[in-house]
Amino acid sequence: MSLDALLDAALPHVAFDGWSEASFRAACQDSGIDEAEARALAPRGALDLAVAYHRRGDRAMLDRLAETDLTGMKFRDKVATALKFRLDAMEDREAVRRASTLFSLPTHAGEGGKLVWETADHVWTALGDESRDGNWYSKRAILSGIWASTVLYWLGDSSVGHADTQAFIDRRIENVMQFEKLKGQMRENPLTRPFMRMQDAVMEKMRAPQPRGDVPGAQV
Repeated sequence: MSLDALLDAALPHVAFDGWSEASFRAACQDSGIDEAEARALAPRGALDLAVAYHRRGDRAMLDRLAETDLTGMKFRDKVATALKFRLDAMEDREAVRRASTLFSLPTHAGEGGKLVWETADHVWTALGDESRDGNWYSKRAILSGIWASTVLYWLGDSSVGHADTQAFIDRRIENVMQFEKLKGQMRENPLTRPFMRMQDAVMEKMRAPQPRGDVPGAQV
């Protein structure tokens, strides 16, 4: 039995009981997976299932990106396309709503923030981002903010094909592009140029985390 099978069995119950112990136990019963085996797959119970649900959406986004020819697109459009693919992967609105509630709790907020960061990292990595300095962090931080706000907007979106949320993504990315344009102008302005040079110096000294392929169980 797999974690995916347990997750599939849990989803019908999440709408009623949330990502809870009740949903976890019902999933065990419906899937025929012994609870001890299920605990081995998901030691934290429903929390691990909610994490698995989020990561399933990330995988669906990455699969579509791998199948899509993005040649000729502006980079901003590639990012928007990736986020829209991730949006399409959220087929169960109530499951997402319940997960958003779960990850807003103080005890799980750190886990939720990590998942949003993972989504942003997947997007940038899939699109070939090669930054290894402070820009590695700033790109993911900005995209994390865009994605988190997009999910909240989508939860209240009743438009056909979530068209309003897709437009929301385009507006948020446009806002970022305007900010980057402003930064470029500040680098050219004699009054703000020294400040921007100091900022750039700090960013250049920062280093992105290095993958640890020598860790037991790590994927190389």
